[in-house]
Amino acid sequence: MHELAITEDVVRTVCEAVGTARVARVRLAIGKLSGVLPAAVSFCFEVCAAGTPLEGARLEVEEIPARVHCRTCRAEAQLDDGIPLCRCGSADLDVLTGQELKIQEVEVA
Repeated sequence: MHELAITEDVVRTVCEAVGTARVARVRLAIGKLSGVLPAAVSFCFEVCAAGTPLEGARLEVEEIPARVHCRTCRAEAQLDDGIPLCRCGSADLDVLTGQELKIQEVEVA
């Protein structure tokens, strides 16, 4: 479960940014194509935050849908199942959104 290591990195990054200030809320953006399961990050967050300025903080996860642009038919579409195919059948796609994994916002108490 690589989400544990990712959550540890999120906690470490926020701690470096805020120092000893108490954190009330952390908001993450996780894309559907990122390979990261939001539920697993949420599950790991409390354990990773224990004993840090993030202990007791609320984690909010914004799931970013996968949007692509097809180079063949020039259509834009949302991938609901994560399979990188356009409705026209082409796999020649530019990914517009869905690969994100970033800290969007940190609220300090």
